[in-house]
Amino acid sequence: MQPRSRQRITVEIPVVVPTVLHSLEGIIVDLSEGGAQIAGCGLPARSQCQLDYNGHVVFATVQWSEEDRMGLRFPYELTDGPLFDRLEIARAARLTPTAFQPRTLGARPTGGFGRRFG
Repeated sequence: MQPRSRQRITVEIPVVVPTVLHSLEGIIVDLSEGGAQIAGCGLPARSQCQLDYNGHVVFATVQWSEEDRMGLRFPYELTDGPLFDRLEIARAARLTPTAFQPRTLGARPTGGFGRRFG
């Protein structure tokens, strides 16, 4: 097996995978210019398929498949289009450092996550 030439980026992009009989709905959970992993649907390994994202079609080959997810390889790397744009946005967000927000002493955190404060 060859190592990946591109790093996959974690995303959540809803897509439709049209088939001859019906359309499958899934979510791209990681993406690179050369392929993707889709959760929520599966097709047989080595089958050809296409992804429909906002009316833009990307062709792919199923490399591996499980009951509810599959790995796809694109025959042509993503270089433009809405899916490529989402990849670039996710990659930029991943590389952008978050600003440090110091807490003041005695301040209570807001929101409902973590320990409860009464």
